[in-house]
Amino acid sequence: MNSEALSKIVVQGMQEKKANDVTILDLSQVKNAVADYFVLCSASSDTQVDAISDSVEAFVYKQAKENTWQKEGKNNKEWILLDFVTVVAHIFKTDKRAHYNLESLWGDAKIIEIENV
Repeated sequence: MNSEALSKIVVQGMQEKKANDVTILDLSQVKNAVADYFVLCSASSDTQVDAISDSVEAFVYKQAKENTWQKEGKNNKEWILLDFVTVVAHIFKTDKRAHYNLESLWGDAKIIEIENV
């Protein structure tokens, strides 16, 4: 499965649990980028952060038969990172997302805003 299709599955998993401010950063044309796509979202509570993380993993496994290569942040539930090698999902509590501001850190990326469903 190509990375663009995988990023869309990640978005579906986020939307399933009502993630806020879902954004795709297309890094495929950025020199020395660590992945082709970052998919970011916000959640209002640590419970929602955890639920979104579980949903993303379930959607990716069901539709792409892929597991995460690495995952970080499951214990503190403020920023969970799910690394699928070419696509990295970042699930933030709202205040942490504003603090780290990955969109500005990767300013060369094409930013794709996803409408809430």
